Amino acid sequence: MWALGPIGFATPWLLLALAGLPVLWWLLRAVPPAPIRRRFPGVVLLLGLEDRNQQSDRTPWWLLLLRMLAVAGLIIGLAGPVLNPDRAGLPRSGPLLVFIDNGWAAAPDWAARIEAVDAALAEAAQDGRPVAVVLASDVPGEGLPLRPAGEWRARLAGLEPVAWAPGYGAAMAWAPDLPGTEVLWLSDGLDHEGRATLLAMYQRAGDVTVAEPPAPRLGLLPPRFEDGAVKLELLRSAEGGERTVQVAAIGPDPNGIERTLARAELTLAPGALRAETALTLPPELRNRLTRFEVEGMRSAGSVALADDSLRRRRVALVGGADREGLELLSPLHYLRQALEPTAELIEGALNDLIQASPDVVILADVATLAEPDQRALAEWVAQGGLLLRFAGPRLAASDVGRGIEDILLPVRLRAGGRNVGGAMSWGSPRALAPFSDQSPFHGLAVPDDVLVSAQVLAEPGPDLGERTIAALADGTPLVTRKALGEGAVVLVHVSANAEWSTLPLSGLFVQMLERLAVSTRPTRPEAETLAGTTWQAEQLLDGFGMLVKAEAMAGVEGERLAGLAGPDLPPGLYAEADRRIAVNALGAGAQLAPANWPAGVVPVWDVARAAQPLGHLFLLAALLLLLVDILAALRLSGRLGGAVAALALIGLIPLSEARAQEGEAVDPAQLAAAAEVTLAHILTGDADLDALARAGLDGLAAELTRRSSVEPAPTISVNVEADDLSLFPLLYWPISATQPLPSPAAYGRLNRYLAGGGLILFDTRDGNLSGTGGSTPAGQRLRALAAPLDVPPLEPIPLDHVLTRTFYLLGDFPGRYAGQPVWAEAAPPDAEQAEGMPFRNLNDGVTPVIIGGNDWAGAWALDAGGRPLLPVGRGGAGERQREMAYRFGVNLVMHVLTGNYKSDQVHVPALLERLGQ
Repeated sequence: MWALGPIGFATPWLLLALAGLPVLWWLLRAVPPAPIRRRFPGVVLLLGLEDRNQQSDRTPWWLLLLRMLAVAGLIIGLAGPVLNPDRAGLPRSGPLLVFIDNGWAAAPDWAARIEAVDAALAEAAQDGRPVAVVLASDVPGEGLPLRPAGEWRARLAGLEPVAWAPGYGAAMAWAPDLPGTEVLWLSDGLDHEGRATLLAMYQRAGDVTVAEPPAPRLGLLPPRFEDGAVKLELLRSAEGGERTVQVAAIGPDPNGIERTLARAELTLAPGALRAETALTLPPELRNRLTRFEVEGMRSAGSVALADDSLRRRRVALVGGADREGLELLSPLHYLRQALEPTAELIEGALNDLIQASPDVVILADVATLAEPDQRALAEWVAQGGLLLRFAGPRLAASDVGRGIEDILLPVRLRAGGRNVGGAMSWGSPRALAPFSDQSPFHGLAVPDDVLVSAQVLAEPGPDLGERTIAALADGTPLVTRKALGEGAVVLVHVSANAEWSTLPLSGLFVQMLERLAVSTRPTRPEAETLAGTTWQAEQLLDGFGMLVKAEAMAGVEGERLAGLAGPDLPPGLYAEADRRIAVNALGAGAQLAPANWPAGVVPVWDVARAAQPLGHLFLLAALLLLLVDILAALRLSGRLGGAVAALALIGLIPLSEARAQEGEAVDPAQLAAAAEVTLAHILTGDADLDALARAGLDGLAAELTRRSSVEPAPTISVNVEADDLSLFPLLYWPISATQPLPSPAAYGRLNRYLAGGGLILFDTRDGNLSGTGGSTPAGQRLRALAAPLDVPPLEPIPLDHVLTRTFYLLGDFPGRYAGQPVWAEAAPPDAEQAEGMPFRNLNDGVTPVIIGGNDWAGAWALDAGGRPLLPVGRGGAGERQREMAYRFGVNLVMHVLTGNYKSDQVHVPALLERLGQ
């Protein structure tokens, strides 16, 4: 590329044609050769006459200039002019390395980063330079992955930020030392360890240009519960002016629909790097919170997931009568001290406590219960409750659990108790044995000063070993547990006060309660508390702060959850039994520091000045000048008036057609839909969802045009209350949990559409549809929406359905999600497989409905630049899944347009037999 100031030319040799403009000037203004003169006597009669219609013997100078400018514009336009061709100061020879910081801090302006990389690659392609694009989170094993710039440009749409801050350790171990390699480093604006070392490595290879956003980065720390309120803290990486952000507290409402439950406002004072606020919420509302989001930002750093640290469990305490005046001997005293900071305690009659729907019921030395209370408590446990019982003198002296097993005790008990540390007994108090691998207390350290002097004994039995989750050093059970329905019953064989053991006086007491899910700590658990546990990822955050379902991944050791997020511990929600721990992009106590570049390295952020091709503008200007030239020539020849009259006559034709139908309003989009194949989606009332559905169908239409002979018209948004549905062969209906039900008239219109051969694709977009109506909010809404429709019997699409072969051969129908069943009209009972045919003669015609939850529009959707709008899976497997989603869409449209024509092969044997062949 040759540059002239801020203008460059892709094919500068074409500019040599400008040297021919003087020759063109001479040709255009040249006078024809003078005629041969002959004397004719009759000419004398013409002398004295005046010629009133004179014609110039040469082209007027202004018309000549107009034509010269048109030709010059054509030449310059074909030469490929480009504005800002060398915007980053990169050389035009040698390899180019584009190194991208793709942590969460890069997500808010990721689109601008990709545009900057695309502009650099376009320039490198014009210069014929090999390019390597490397992400900080995914450095190559060895060597520089140099490829043609065009190949990398095709891959840019698949690049995404990660939800953590990638370190530079792997990059420093890999960084190539290749002389002549230029580096374009797109920084995320934050300081990371090893930045200076990596920069020095790149500078040894060649020149380094750093592109970095000027705006400071923002991050939200994990929420914490202090003094009865949720504390939120916002960080800023660099000083700036006053800035106010809104933080939304999100969680399910009583109907299970996720929505914003509360909002908080955080204001960063001028020059301040932190802002903090307290959000006071009732326990019922706080327990439903799932995450906090900074509104208007798309980044994992602007999302803080909530876990058990914000939830206060409701614990019901039931104990025997306290000894008057002896508070420290009360069986409930130590429980109150351990649980009051973190749990909501309620006390009263057992029947009233069960009606209050507690999470846990604790019976402290309660031996017998009335039969109604015992039955109600057993039913409550069977429905998922946890009953925690502590022994004591009353339980030891009673007959409960003797001989036969009590439903509210995990094991049978021996009569009386065991005293191993009193004056009337032999031996000394017993210590606790280390917790086994199968115990929920595994990993907790056992203090030497925790001793047991008395306990109730379990009757030996075949199931005693598997029900024992903690034991003394001599092997006698200390804590036993059994399942009861969906819940569990746990018995601590010592008292809840300090009479029988020193356990209630130790920190181990609180840790054991936490492992039993009785207590939830207001802070993140320590590594030693999590030792010996294994956690499974439920949901993960992507780089843009969106929650996605966790793919199959190995369990995470509990100790690792106390660390920082990274590639081996992506941010998300991790579960172990009924406990939840959130791993956020920013850990507690994190700080954001701006990138500190050494002298001589001045970051730039000139995305707005990216290379802009100007050729089309010059060609358009040349075309306009030629049009003006035509009008001028007509004017000089006196024929301009006739040309204008002809154009006016042509313009009157559509006007007359419009007047012919005066009084009848016709929607042009509806007319286009009637003339061409048009895909349409049903409006849901959710603007974001409707925009995604339209983008998805536009993307599918583009693929249909590219892959088949079907060229759909622009997608149309359909209002079922007013629009004519019969114009559309296919309606895509995305389901949201909040969309309203159509009116009876609209349902009548929909039923007529289905009866007339139309097809509706229902998509709950939750990836978890069970049967024809799932347990998710979207699945439940689908059942309500589809109830008034005349839907035929459905079945999961079989492998020999015509949808599996209308265009492509498919075995699955994925979108952004895969592996879930997709339902269509059930085959008739008499459908049989013909001899020699691999498939049955299934339903004749087009299935009226298809139901699934794979979010097909999300997989089809493209942005204005033709890039995928939403991610699908990870890496090459995700792009393969997106390709299969497009293939399903093509098959679907072909099925709608052609019906079961491919299933007609089942009749071929009979036809051949009739023809005598």
